[in-house]
Amino acid sequence: MSVQLSDVSSSSIEVQEVSRGRGLKEFINLPFRLHAQHPVWVPPLKIERRLFLNRRINAYFSHGEAAYFLARRRGRVVGRVSAQIDHAYNEYHDSKWGWFGFLEFEDDIEALESLLAAAEGWLKQRGCERMVGPADFSMNDESGILIDGFDLRPMIRQPWHPPYYQQRMEEAGMAKAMDLLMWNVEVHNREKVLPVMFDLAEKVSSEHGIRVRPMRRRQLRKDMDAFAEVYNSAWSRNWGFVPYSKKDLDAYAWDLHLVFDKHWFMIAERESDGEVVGMAITIPDINQVLEKMKGKVLPFGWWHFLRKGRIMDRVRVGFLGVKPQYQHTGVAAKLYVEHFNAAEARPQKGGEMGWILETNTAMNRGMEAMSGRIVKRYRVYERLL
Repeated sequence: MSVQLSDVSSSSIEVQEVSRGRGLKEFINLPFRLHAQHPVWVPPLKIERRLFLNRRINAYFSHGEAAYFLARRRGRVVGRVSAQIDHAYNEYHDSKWGWFGFLEFEDDIEALESLLAAAEGWLKQRGCERMVGPADFSMNDESGILIDGFDLRPMIRQPWHPPYYQQRMEEAGMAKAMDLLMWNVEVHNREKVLPVMFDLAEKVSSEHGIRVRPMRRRQLRKDMDAFAEVYNSAWSRNWGFVPYSKKDLDAYAWDLHLVFDKHWFMIAERESDGEVVGMAITIPDINQVLEKMKGKVLPFGWWHFLRKGRIMDRVRVGFLGVKPQYQHTGVAAKLYVEHFNAAEARPQKGGEMGWILETNTAMNRGMEAMSGRIVKRYRVYERLL
């Protein structure tokens, strides 16, 4: 195993860069030791984490680079962090941002400061001017430090942290960059929704010639190109946005096959020519299954996965957006209403919407109109280098 000593250490903390073998195994295992006794923490599949961190497999590495660090105190692993640069992000924004992620640490300010210093040093050496995170590896994966909602089980692609993470991050001098909001919505509860939502939805076809159809498993990869068309248009001005590359879409489509449900995957398009104007990807909460698998496929984890349709009764709305030129047509309202229709046909009767940026006034108002409430808040931090 190739292990490189970092030049960042204290009298009792040693930080090492790891890439494979035992070091990578310790990197993956650390959150199991830190959080396994907490009743709401959901263990990821260890084999999936190993593949996700693999530079030859993860599509992120077609446009980014990263390093993984472990912090030890007298030989005991007390923390981990990654440092990464998304060259596609920096090219799109004409910036020199670096990111950190996969942050886990014991309640030890010295360990955290040493980890952040290691990430900062690695990014500085590569010309970065700002360090932002955590994000694993991008904002479309697990992002932020949990600062509200500690007693709730995290849903798919949501991290969970104990309260001391926020406290130590701010003690370490990290500044708030952005808060990410998760809204709970019970999509079977129509009577609590403002009537204007249904009025707008009814006019989408008759006044604007737009229909909503389900995505199709057989052409999911093709529909993902339509998703990217909307995403790259509707989200382009959002903080932290980076366009999806072809390799990113290939990988994302593969992941979505594992949880695909046509009732929750939607495309809005013009009836006249099929132009895609909006879409929604809502994902049945596979974390309810992973919770039972306890990080392993064998010996019995596979059985829970095969029964996932009977286990998952919640959803997470991962993406719901409309091209800017069609945002006046009520397409978003139509997509919201279709979620109520899906809830009548499927076992999932509610879930969470987001994350939504705290600065996204329109989407947050939309959640209020659907009688939603904020149940979790994640904070992304930054530091000038």
